[in-house]
Amino acid sequence: MIKKIFLVLSISVFASTLGDGIVSPLLPLYIRDMGATGIWLGIVIAATFISNSIAVPIAGGLSDRKGRKAFLTAGFLAASIISLSYIWARDVSLLALIRFVHGAIGALIAPIALAYVGDLSPEGEEGKWMGYSNATFFSGFGLGPFVGGLLSEHFGMTASFISMSSLNLLAFIIAFFFLPKVSPRKMTEKPRISLRQISDSNMVKGLFSFRMAQALGFGGIGTFLPIFASAIGMKTSLIGILLSVNILAVTLFNPPIGFIADRFSRRALTVIGSLLLTAFLVAIPLAGSFWPLLVILLFQGLGSAICTTASSALTVEEGRRFGMGSMMSMLFLAMSIGMASGPIASGAIAQLLDINWVFYFGGVASLMGTIAFIWFTRRRTN
Repeated sequence: MIKKIFLVLSISVFASTLGDGIVSPLLPLYIRDMGATGIWLGIVIAATFISNSIAVPIAGGLSDRKGRKAFLTAGFLAASIISLSYIWARDVSLLALIRFVHGAIGALIAPIALAYVGDLSPEGEEGKWMGYSNATFFSGFGLGPFVGGLLSEHFGMTASFISMSSLNLLAFIIAFFFLPKVSPRKMTEKPRISLRQISDSNMVKGLFSFRMAQALGFGGIGTFLPIFASAIGMKTSLIGILLSVNILAVTLFNPPIGFIADRFSRRALTVIGSLLLTAFLVAIPLAGSFWPLLVILLFQGLGSAICTTASSALTVEEGRRFGMGSMMSMLFLAMSIGMASGPIASGAIAQLLDINWVFYFGGVASLMGTIAFIWFTRRRTN
């Protein structure tokens, strides 16, 4: 059953994330060209994650009780529609509103898709299936910047928005017609567990703190890395290649890391991957041209693959206790809070100091998240 569901999920989610990957990495440049800089640039980017942080707990909890398919297919269809609205956004305030709506829609896609896989992952193989899932989901984001860079350079951002809409529509069609339903009864065998019970878990506290702190740093970096690359003379096509290499590195490393995470300590792998990621994060300002930056982002992708896959496997373990949709939503809630705060904080840092300090801030945030994870998970029992 899991192989059939995974195949359909892989194709549909790849199409959706490819659409997002085409647009999202180059969106900061698009917003900048509208006249937004510094803090306002961060606010527009953060709008997506603010609404996402509100919507993910609701969507995850409902999918635990009502089933996954309806939420996932609705998310794909709504994403296809909202993608077209970017074309008619002529000022920053309207673009921020569109981003806000788009973020709420996103709560119906990635967390629900991961919960689908988590529901059916055999015990002892959480790392394997989360590795496959992360690889599949990241591959769309990895290929997207390269495609988006070429589209933007030759046809403008309008072509990118149309592509994002079309790919989400394709994802909807695939999921609607071919994705099997998972019985809600199977997902509600245990009594309903409150949010307070979930948050009392030491592992949940550790994972939440870790993901939120990492996202806090990366929220700003995702916004300002294209601008940093542009400032040292790179065209959008080269920027797209850099972003693609970073995410494709995560994609390629995820499956083997998944197998390793089923055989070694997932907690230790989370810490090791995070420290590796942090080291190369603060090295970004040292790169003054394309090739050094490419190497840095490649190794940063390796660190990200290690900690993401290992922590995702730990999340599945907790999902069996508290509800898979609820746990995946907690994970994405932490990320959304960080991704919402990161661009605003980084925008202020870039405005008050300079853009290099955005990457130093990201490294410090990532390190603090790692320390919090180590502290909370030093005991697995409450």
